[in-house]
Amino acid sequence: NVHSGQSIHGRHPLHLVEKITRERIQDSLYWKEKCYGLSAATLMDRAVEIEYVGGLYGTQQPTEFLCLVLKLLQLQPEKEIVVDLIRQEDFKYLRALGAFYLRLVGKSKEIYQYLEPLLNDYRKLRMRAGDGFSLTHVDSFIDDLLREHRVCDIILPRLQSRYILEQNDELEPRESALDGDLDDDNDDE
Repeated sequence: NVHSGQSIHGRHPLHLVEKITRERIQDSLYWKEKCYGLSAATLMDRAVEIEYVGGLYGTQQPTEFLCLVLKLLQLQPEKEIVVDLIRQEDFKYLRALGAFYLRLVGKSKEIYQYLEPLLNDYRKLRMRAGDGFSLTHVDSFIDDLLREHRVCDIILPRLQSRYILEQNDELEPRESALDGDLDDDNDDE
């Protein structure tokens, strides 16, 4: 893997995925058959075919989702492309892929800025892990990206506390979509 791009969080972008997981991805049939030679444009065609999110399953096989995350790390698309993936509403798994990638490579402020609006996306997502599938929702997946240390078998880079960003006037205090509903309920009383 020749790397001519920028380092992310002070390291080679592919090293954001642990060595053993990275090797399993690169040894997988999906990586060899479907990811080889992909560009940022052709990767989007592959990404709209994804039918679930997840990390490793079964005998530690990587999901297509995880393979495409590694390919994004290899390609390092421009920020505008990633933001477009997150903002588009037609393909929920493409949105999840963009959000996961941004969570890996983004700065804390932009992660909150672009991912928090997705907490209002309540569409269902299939999650593949271990020996089966489970059901989650886009908002729950995004919440995991914002709160958990490990998602889809990938250790996420440390995220600066939202509170600290608010105190430094880098972010406005978050307003929940429920705040308006609660105000309406109080007015009724």
